[in-house]
Formats: sequence, C-alpha cells, structure tokens
Amino acid sequence: MRPVLQVALDLMHLKRALEIAKEALDGGADWIEAGTPLLKSEGVEALRALKKAYPGHTLVADMKTMDVGGFEVEIAAKAGADIVTVLGLADDSTIAESVAVARRYGAKIMVDLINVPDLTGRAKRVEGLGASYVCIHTGIDEQMRAGKGMKELVEEMAASVSIPIAVAGGLTSETVSEMLKAGASIIIVGGGIIKTEDVTAATKRIKKAMTQGKSLQASFEKKYSQDELFEAFEKVSTPNVADAQHRLGVMEGIVMRSPHGTKMVGRALTVQTSKGDWAKPVEAIDQARKGDVIVVDAGSSNVAVWGELASWSAKVRGVAGVVIDGAGRDVDAIIDMEFPIFTRHVAPHAGDPKGYGGIGQEITCGGQLVRNGDWIIGDENGLVVVPQERAVEVANRAVDVMERENRIREEIKRGRTLSSVQELEKWEQIR
Repeated sequence: MRPVLQVALDLMHLKRALEIAKEALDGGADWIEAGTPLLKSEGVEALRALKKAYPGHTLVADMKTMDVGGFEVEIAAKAGADIVTVLGLADDSTIAESVAVARRYGAKIMVDLINVPDLTGRAKRVEGLGASYVCIHTGIDEQMRAGKGMKELVEEMAASVSIPIAVAGGLTSETVSEMLKAGASIIIVGGGIIKTEDVTAATKRIKKAMTQGKSLQASFEKKYSQDELFEAFEKVSTPNVADAQHRLGVMEGIVMRSPHGTKMVGRALTVQTSKGDWAKPVEAIDQARKGDVIVVDAGSSNVAVWGELASWSAKVRGVAGVVIDGAGRDVDAIIDMEFPIFTRHVAPHAGDPKGYGGIGQEITCGGQLVRNGDWIIGDENGLVVVPQERAVEVANRAVDVMERENRIREEIKRGRTLSSVQELEKWEQIR
C-alpha cells in the first residue's frame, strides 16, 4: 500500500472542520477523518457533510466503537464513512460483527489499539477476525506526559501482520518518515496540521517528508521532555499555563515591576523570612543555580527585603528573577538593569538582616504553595507556579493551548468574530 496521510479533524465545530479539511486536501492529504470529538459534538451529520463536500476522498469515522459494533458501523457507513474505527479493547465478537456489517455496506474496519497491553498479539488476532487495518495510537493525554516512541512497536508489528498499519499520536514532519521506514503505511496527523495557521502549508510539509523519506524540522506539535522544559515554558504565556492547569497555581496580588515584555522562567529557590529581614533572601543568592528564580515569603510585609544591590548580585550570579510576597525597593534601578522582579509592595525603607527564616523549605507565595524546584513562570499577565512532578504534562498542555489559539486567531483575522468561530450561542451550557 502506498503511504497515506490521514488528517484527523479532532474539532468541536463542523463549520471549522469543513474549512480545515479543504485546506488539508489542498495541501495533499489523502484521507480525511471525522475525529471522535467532532462525531460526539456534531453526530454523524458531520460524516454526511464531509462526504458531500469532498466525495472523491476516503472518509474515516473515528467512532472508537467498544460495543454494539454492527449497529454503529451501519450508522457510520450509511452516513458516508469508508472506514470505521473499532477499539482493540472491544470483545472479539464486537470486532467480528463490525467487520461483517462493514462488508455489507462496502466499508472497512480499522482497529485502534490504544491502551491495548499486547499490541502485536492483538493485531494478529484482529487480522484473523477480518480487520482491514490496525492503528498504533498514542493518546493525546499520554502524549502530554511525553509518551514513549513508537518506532520499535511499528517494526515489531510490521513483521507480524500483513494488513496495513496506521500510526497516530503527535506525529510531525520530523517523525513521519521514521514511521514509514519502520513499516507503517498510514500516517495520521491531527494537531500538527489542524492547529497551524496555514493548514495547507503544514500538510504539504508533512507530505514532503513522507515522499522524500527524510525528517523535516517541525514547529508544531512537538512534545517536550523533562530536559526541554525551559524551552517549552519560554514559548508560552502565563494565561496559557493557567489554562493548562485549569486556573490552578496563579499567584494573587504580586505584580511585575520590570519593563514591558519581560518574561521570567525558572526553578524556584524558596526563602522564608520575617518582616523586613533581608538576610535569608540575600543569602539565597549564594545558593542559587543559574536560571533559578528566588521566591520569597516575607509575610506580605510592606518593609523591603530586596533592592538594587541584591538584584545586581543575583544578575551576576545568573539568577532568572525574584518573586517577593512582600516589598522590594530601588525598582527604578532594577528596571534599568533589566532584572525581572515581581513584588506585592514597593517601599523605600528596608529592615535589618536578622537572619530569621530559612532557605529551601515549602512556602506560601501569592496564596500558592511553592516548593524548592517547582517551576515559576512570570510575565505582564502575572505569575504561575507549576508543581515539578507535573511540569512535563503542564508544559505540553500549555503549548497545545497556545497552538490552538494561534489557529483561532488566524480564523478571526480572516473576518470572523471569536463568538462565531466558537459558535458560543449554540454551545452555551444548558441548565
């Protein structure tokens, strides 16, 4: 089977899906997929609309059927689907019935192996049950946690089954050629195409990587690992991170005092001190590593525990910035040196270096728990803390939020309003 590019329309709105499908087909996509979110949102009417708009192209219905396979396949096939997905976790009888009904209506079955423990064993079994395709699928939520690579799985399966293998899950122009070389025939791409501002160009790029058999650098849909968190958090805004955490982690009442455009990202070095006691905040500079953010719980005091000289010391040391639930001073000089500082108060007077408190323990800053090593992201919108054990997932989800907003922004620039793009009146919550 020649390599196929299948574009997954994992969208909520049919109108947007139709537009993006056209752009993808213009870029050389072979198959179009009514994604599971689209089918749940708009029903099989989405299949009818896509088939009517693009009758010459293979239409995949990502039903992810788990039960009553024959009935669901009949519904999808009658609505225009050429291929219907059934979960590999489904019972053998469900898959067999799905295959039988699909044949009756001239359709085919693709078995999605998402979360199947024994991928190769299950692939052999569903091939025997009559499935036309199997799909190795890394789910979106797993991708956010930097899921494992698929190359070895594809190679093992290609040596075990004779039906075409599809691969889905975070694929980009950097990785598609590797999947084809490993034995895949169908490349399924969702976010790497549908979230881009220029869908046609993104599709062409992936097709080029497929036809030329080489990796092409991708700017979209990259998943970041533990070692790449700084790069990921640098790309996104604090609103992106807040959305990714469902509004958790936002510090309250602490304001950026630095120049317009300042961005601060780093690991927290925590400091606990008392009113006006600037000893521990300054001592923390000597313990800080390059790229750390010093986060100070000064009890929301209005007596300064940080100033120009501390900022120069921290900057020379390579500290990324300072956050103070309390007061700072010499803000004009700190702005001139372009050192990121966020404080609750600004005050001209400082206290004395008494040495109370400590460095490295859990603190509360801006109403949020902060531990040594947690990630701190700050910009003109505010400050967000990300727990270190969730940092990889949150970073990838924040990038996903940003990329989806980029596509919506492009649609607004073409003349639509935010309300019309999101179809807000239709999707207001019914109470």
